[in-house]
Amino acid sequence: MIARPTLRHMRGVSLVTAIFLLVVLSGLAVAMVTLSTTAHTSSMLDVQGTRAYLAARAGTEWGVYQVTRGNGACTTAASGEASISTFALPGDGGLARMTVTVVCLRTIDSATQQARYTVRSTACNSPGSGGCPNPSNSVDYVQRVVHVEFSASAEEP
Repeated sequence: MIARPTLRHMRGVSLVTAIFLLVVLSGLAVAMVTLSTTAHTSSMLDVQGTRAYLAARAGTEWGVYQVTRGNGACTTAASGEASISTFALPGDGGLARMTVTVVCLRTIDSATQQARYTVRSTACNSPGSGGCPNPSNSVDYVQRVVHVEFSASAEEP
């Protein structure tokens, strides 16, 4: 006949099992919290990236408007230097806390006498002292750049 262990010899087995289950369940809880935090951060950066892209696109449209319909203030390339404009977008819209730096350059094609405009807009959520881009890098920094080139006759502004 097989001898069965007595209760005296099995004392403490349930305590070891309970501690093991607590360790496993706490490890699963930590993994779930880490996964949730990572997913939330990734989602937030994705939304910020979309907002930065839309702000950069708005800056490009503003620069093109300044060249084509406005007073031409976006171009000071008579000296060969680019015009730089930096502005923060209004705080009441979906692009709040975004700053846009628009760089415009006008050159004349010597062969066709066509004015060639280059408009580059950089939008970011935490600008440096001179606007976007910010030279210091942080975990939640987002930046997008939109670049447009177009031609117009030299008589136009």
